[in-house]
Amino acid sequence: MKALYQIFEEHLRKTSLDFKRYLYPEIDWNSRMSGITGPRGAGKTTLILQHIKENHSISDALYVSADDLYFVNHTLYDTADEFHKNGGKYLFIDEIHKYPEWSRTLKNLYDNYPDLKIVFTGSSVLDILKGNADLSRRTLIRHLQGLSFREYLQMFHHITVPVLTLEDILKHQANDLKLTLEFPLKYFREYLQKGYYPFGNDGDYMAHLRQIVMQTMESDIPAYANMNVATGRKLLKLLAIIAEKSPFKPNFSNLSKLTGISKNSITDYFYYIEKAGMIAQLREPAASFLVVGKVEKVYLDNTNLAFCLSENAPDTGNIRETFFFNQMRVKNEVYRSEKGDFNIGNMTFEVGGKSKSQKQIEGLKNAYVVKDDIEYGYQNVIPLWAFGLNY
Repeated sequence: MKALYQIFEEHLRKTSLDFKRYLYPEIDWNSRMSGITGPRGAGKTTLILQHIKENHSISDALYVSADDLYFVNHTLYDTADEFHKNGGKYLFIDEIHKYPEWSRTLKNLYDNYPDLKIVFTGSSVLDILKGNADLSRRTLIRHLQGLSFREYLQMFHHITVPVLTLEDILKHQANDLKLTLEFPLKYFREYLQKGYYPFGNDGDYMAHLRQIVMQTMESDIPAYANMNVATGRKLLKLLAIIAEKSPFKPNFSNLSKLTGISKNSITDYFYYIEKAGMIAQLREPAASFLVVGKVEKVYLDNTNLAFCLSENAPDTGNIRETFFFNQMRVKNEVYRSEKGDFNIGNMTFEVGGKSKSQKQIEGLKNAYVVKDDIEYGYQNVIPLWAFGLNY
C-alpha cells in the first residue's frame, strides 16, 4: 500500500483550502457511510481532499481512487481490510463507479467494519441507491452541482458575497452589494461562458469541457446503462440536437428519426443524459409526489455547455433561461409556468432582457420580471445575475 499512500500525500500537498464549495459544510462527515455524486469536473475530489487535509492525517485516513492501476491486482475490500488492521479509521474512495461490483463491496465494508467511516464519490449518472446491493439504508447521498455565480466570484475574483435566499433576492438585497460587487455584469458575462466548472483557469477551458462531454456521453453513460459504443455515439448525436434546438419541447417521434434511437428508448436516454449533468428537463408540477410531471422543455444543463456545444453564438434568450433554471433548481423546485417562463412555489418568473415588459405576467400575484443587462432591481423587477447568489 506504500504506493497508495505516496499518491495520497501528493494529492494532499496540492490541495488548497482557500475556497470550499457550498456543499462542504452540508455533508455529515461523521456518518458511517456518505456518498457525493455530481457531474464530471464539478469538484468532488477536491471536496473530500480538503476535508482530509483540514481534519485528518495519513495516520488515520486513506484516500484512494477506484480507477487506480493498483486495483488491477488488489481488491478494494482487501485494501480496506489492511488499512483497518493498521489502525485506519477514515476511508475515502474516489470514482467508486469505476470499480466492478462497487455496490456489493460498499455493502460488505459497511456491514463488516462498523467502526470504519467511509466517504465515496461517484458519477451523477450512477444511481447509488439502485446498485446490485441495497445501500439505501446505509448511505447518505449528497449531490454536488457546478459553481454558482456567487462561488465563481469568490473562487476566481476573490470577491466574497453572502448566499441569498430566494426571499432575499426578491427583496432586492443584491442591491446592497454595490460596494462589494461594483460591476456585476462584467463578471456575469464571464461566468456565463466559462464559470460553471472549477477548472475555469484552464488554458483551454472549452477543450477541457468538450473532453468532459465526450467522456460522459461515450464512457460514463454507456458503462452504467450497458450500452455499446455505437449507442454512445447516438447519445452524442442526441445531445448535439438538443444543443442546437434548446430549449424545446421534445417530440420523441422526430428525435427517433433523427438519431436512429427507438422511440421507446428516447425517454430513458434523456434520463441518463440529465443524470449525467448534460441537460435539464423542465416539468409540469406533478399531482402527487409519487408521479413525475410531464416534460415541457429541455435545456442544456448550464450556460457553459451552450457556448461549448453551439456552432455559432448561442441564442441570448436561451442563455438567460438556462442560467435561471440552472441556478434556481439547486435550492428550489422549479416548474413550467402557464403565464411566464418558470414557477417556484406560488411565484411566477418571466425572464428577458432589459426592455422586457410586464405584459406576460399582467394581473398575476407574486409575479416577477427577471431582466438581464441591468445591475440593480426595483419593485418586481429583479436582475438576472442576482439569482446566481442562491447557493
